[in-house]
Amino acid sequence: MRTYRRLCILIVVIYLILLVGLNLHLRDRIYDDGYYRVEAKRLADSIEETGSYDLEDYPHIIGVYPESEGELYKSDEHYLIIEANDELYRVEYKTDKHKSIIFVVNGSLSIAFAVIFAVLIYIMRKIIRPFGRLTNVPTELAKGNLAVEIPEEKSRFFGKFTWGVNMLRESIENSRQKEISMQKDRKLLLLSLSHDIKTPLSAIKLNAEALEKGLYKDEEKKHSAAINIKKRADEIEHFVKEITEAASEDFMTFEVKKTEEFLSRIINKINDRYAAQFALTATEFKIEKYRDCLLSCDPDRLGECLQNLIENAIKYGDGRFIGISFNSMDGCELITVTNSGCSLSKKDLPEIFESFHRGSNSTGIKGNGLGLFICKRLMTLMEGDIYADINGDSFEVTLVVKLA
Repeated sequence: MRTYRRLCILIVVIYLILLVGLNLHLRDRIYDDGYYRVEAKRLADSIEETGSYDLEDYPHIIGVYPESEGELYKSDEHYLIIEANDELYRVEYKTDKHKSIIFVVNGSLSIAFAVIFAVLIYIMRKIIRPFGRLTNVPTELAKGNLAVEIPEEKSRFFGKFTWGVNMLRESIENSRQKEISMQKDRKLLLLSLSHDIKTPLSAIKLNAEALEKGLYKDEEKKHSAAINIKKRADEIEHFVKEITEAASEDFMTFEVKKTEEFLSRIINKINDRYAAQFALTATEFKIEKYRDCLLSCDPDRLGECLQNLIENAIKYGDGRFIGISFNSMDGCELITVTNSGCSLSKKDLPEIFESFHRGSNSTGIKGNGLGLFICKRLMTLMEGDIYADINGDSFEVTLVVKLA
């Protein structure tokens, strides 16, 4: 706000300097204008030659008064003194035209200043002040303060923004609650399973100690103890499996809102997002021709999948070529993202869609192994699919999207 006020003051100062400078320049022109001097010289020549003159021939001269009439130097008008036939004349001239120019210039500048000032006030009230009230909100949200007040703005510039920030806060709050609930449920499950494991584990230990000490002389009892140990071991294996499944449960929740969207709108957004970037890095980015069709999907989520695939192509490719191609099959649209410079081994293909899995080509490259996992989950929720293949030195990932 302080910087904006300084800018407004600077604009006012510049306007005042401009106004004063123009007025001084125009005022000097009033007195330095040479038209009336030329006409006065012509008038003197006419009197010298003919002894008479006609004022209609001199539009800037409004009166001529010889010295013989007295009070030669007394007049309320602008004048100059000329000499003709050894007599002095007072020649009065008009400057109304130039005064009107000053009036027009000052009026125009005043209107322009009023418009500029009104625009500055409008910007301050509708943009600067509302923005100032929102500057601390992202910082507070980043700190985890979800109770931060987000002022309601009816301005068309910030109304949608504040609405979006409120949605973001609600989304963060919902995610936090889901995470707390999930952690609680998982902790209770692990505690319950840990308690359940103790019973078969104790039975195994008792039977093992009895066999170790030779307490069972009868072969049948030894056989029964061995069977009991195996049974209890199976129970423990079952509990361990449950723990493993609980530990590998989806730690991320996904919401998909299926609707219908034209393929062109999704691809155009991707092109707008990456075309300039690839132009700077000299990467050949090619989007093949396609038949515009109506897709049954969540357009935002499908766009997210495409972005993930392109980001992977940037990270793991050689930067020479990234392309998007299309095909149709069995009521589905196939969208394939291809990048050159594939260094992934084919044996990694069955696992690349698992969470936290990173391929053999990820050494030295930052990442968490979630990009393709997220794509897989999203495409599944959209009743589609995703698969990958290696073709020579090209890595290809294909999204299968149902047609509407």
